[in-house]
Amino acid sequence: MSVTPDIRIAHSTHEWAQDAAAVIASISERAIQTTGRFIMALSGGSTPKTLYHVLASPEWNERFDWSRTLFVFGDERCVPPDHPDSNFRMAHTTLFQPLNIHADHIFRMKGEHGDPAVAAQEYEEIIRRLTDSAAPQVPRVDLVLLGLGNDGHTASLFPGTAALHEQNKVVTVGQAPTGVRSRITLTLGVLNRAAVILFLVTGTGKASMVRRVIKPETEVDRFLPAALVAPESGQLVWMLDPGAGAQTK
Repeated sequence: MSVTPDIRIAHSTHEWAQDAAAVIASISERAIQTTGRFIMALSGGSTPKTLYHVLASPEWNERFDWSRTLFVFGDERCVPPDHPDSNFRMAHTTLFQPLNIHADHIFRMKGEHGDPAVAAQEYEEIIRRLTDSAAPQVPRVDLVLLGLGNDGHTASLFPGTAALHEQNKVVTVGQAPTGVRSRITLTLGVLNRAAVILFLVTGTGKASMVRRVIKPETEVDRFLPAALVAPESGQLVWMLDPGAGAQTK
């Protein structure tokens, strides 16, 4: 039985970003008090980019103990780290550089690797080392940030692809239908094992898909990748702005 999602709809996009920053600060503080460190899996896309700018702002950056924060990634396109489509590049520009995060606290997926499957295996080893979890144990990350695609995908888990059904690996190769096709992505097993999963969704264009994922009415809806993010323990939080949350009431 999966946990009931905690759905939060902000009154404005500005308030949404502030609320999301506050939630992350609270999770960070709790993790550091418990284990001495905070492992956060970052997401790409325009919505997280807005949040990263807020986290790096003077108002918020002093509320975090960045020296005890470790950054991993939920997915990455198979491109070099300086490529415009790189999730790492976006996070580096908006978050790591402004905050002067030490390089040894940043663990990126090597999208430029000649063999994505090898890069995925290497990243699984990094995740296992950081979380001190040997196979077949599923690693537990403190916080995973996720977005939502118009087709219901999340991370780089797309409808009808093999990555969605991977049950043994922590990290695998994903295939996107458009854009940069080859991806590296965390699998459902490790996503659903996270202490907190935080979906970040904004804009009226996402309202219909948010409704379908949160309140599935058909078999197709129930098997959308984002709908399969359903942890048995931990927290599942949806942070929506007014547009994204318009059809959930």
